[in-house]
Amino acid sequence: MITGELRGKVDRVWDAFWSGGVSNPLQVVEQFTYLLFLRRLDELQTLAENKANRTGKPVERVIFPDGPTDPRRWKNFSNMEPAAMFEVVSTQVFPFLRELGGDGSTYASHMKDATFVIPTPALLDRVVDLVGDIPMSDRDTNGDLYEYMLGKIASAGTNGQFRTPRHIIQLMVDMTAPTPSDEIIDPACGTAGFLVAAAEYLRREHPNLLLDEVSRKHFHNSMFHGYDFDNTMLRIGSMNMLMHGVEDPDITYRDSLSEGAADAADVATLVLANPPFAGSLDYEGTAKDLQQVVKTRKTELLFLALFLRLLRTGGRAAVIVPDGVLFGSSMAHRQLRKSLVEDHQLQGVVKLPSGVFRPYAGVSTAILLFTKTGVGGTDQVWFYDVRADGYSLDDKRNPVEANDLPDALTRWKDRDGAERDRDRTEQSFCVPKADIAAQDYDLSLNRYKEAIHEQAEHRNPLEIIAELEKLEADITQGLAELKAML
Repeated sequence: MITGELRGKVDRVWDAFWSGGVSNPLQVVEQFTYLLFLRRLDELQTLAENKANRTGKPVERVIFPDGPTDPRRWKNFSNMEPAAMFEVVSTQVFPFLRELGGDGSTYASHMKDATFVIPTPALLDRVVDLVGDIPMSDRDTNGDLYEYMLGKIASAGTNGQFRTPRHIIQLMVDMTAPTPSDEIIDPACGTAGFLVAAAEYLRREHPNLLLDEVSRKHFHNSMFHGYDFDNTMLRIGSMNMLMHGVEDPDITYRDSLSEGAADAADVATLVLANPPFAGSLDYEGTAKDLQQVVKTRKTELLFLALFLRLLRTGGRAAVIVPDGVLFGSSMAHRQLRKSLVEDHQLQGVVKLPSGVFRPYAGVSTAILLFTKTGVGGTDQVWFYDVRADGYSLDDKRNPVEANDLPDALTRWKDRDGAERDRDRTEQSFCVPKADIAAQDYDLSLNRYKEAIHEQAEHRNPLEIIAELEKLEADITQGLAELKAML
């Protein structure tokens, strides 16, 4: 967890930007990202130089060609007078950043459009001092600091749609339990929250993961894949991964639904995503293979088809969808739901309360959990009704005690056991595939949930008569006792 002292340091960076005239939250995070990246590059170069000095061998990776005195290095320009620093950073450092793409790393490739927007030498001097004062030797601290900075995007009320609540992400990651051999993808990655949470889960649950050379290389270079078509998000997402200790993830510019992205297929064993739901898109520009799966312009349906294309056989997914996907009556809606149930293995539907994404959207959503099989496999579908997620469901989203998420995770793990015997009046229950097919593959929880009073319709009439007779006898006895008292 970020300490109060470190939180104060980040707050001062944020306040310095705002008071200095940089008030767009995304621009603040972006400029903060550039400075952190520059500091990190200098540290990497210093480590390489120290290693070369110890071994007597040349520096393995030269980032700054002019060596220790290169003015573009953090340790050099950060000690300059404000006017000189401003000149060097604006005319040398940022052009250098834009040219870094040639080294092949994802971080460098996203810096090719880096723009320097800090308006004055005084503001640059102030921010560089503050960033230089932030400890960056601990990976956990680095990640928490960056997450805290990203959280300010949401609290500022701008572009918060890019952030799925962290506790919802954590639930989805815990439910899918990533393994060291997984290849994980988010085709609408934004700030890479799902990928970061998956990386943290693997470090926590598989502490020996990075001790093996093959596993370590896979973790840093080929396990994580994220697509987005917003360059700012790509830069922020890439830095988020770096700050959480993933050296070179595949964070790529790509419009996931376009024809130009049709080559991405069978690339992942796990999809974690909260894709954009809003509206429709250009039918002609949409990948033809997705249109063959489901003929529609609705992005939420096309993304579901995309998830199936991206997954290898046996791959699994936990994805957020708007409620309309669960019960929509169009042919495309029914066709896709039927495919999930009949052609693959639909395992779970977790209904989320409508306030989860407030104050940015009040739409009702659900988490779908499924495995791509191509040959069916759906037996019982597990439903859970989340009524509280630990935060108030109004625009303020203040912490509260009520929280169903731990219970949801526990019951999910027992979905093939005792959960199958629970009544449909309960908060979670299982529904056989035949019942879902009989309802035209409607996946809304309320279609199958029974109110407590409805249980009487399914009970033995003799039991009901016996209870009524006992109640009548109790009333008669009570009246007799009352008369005796009078």
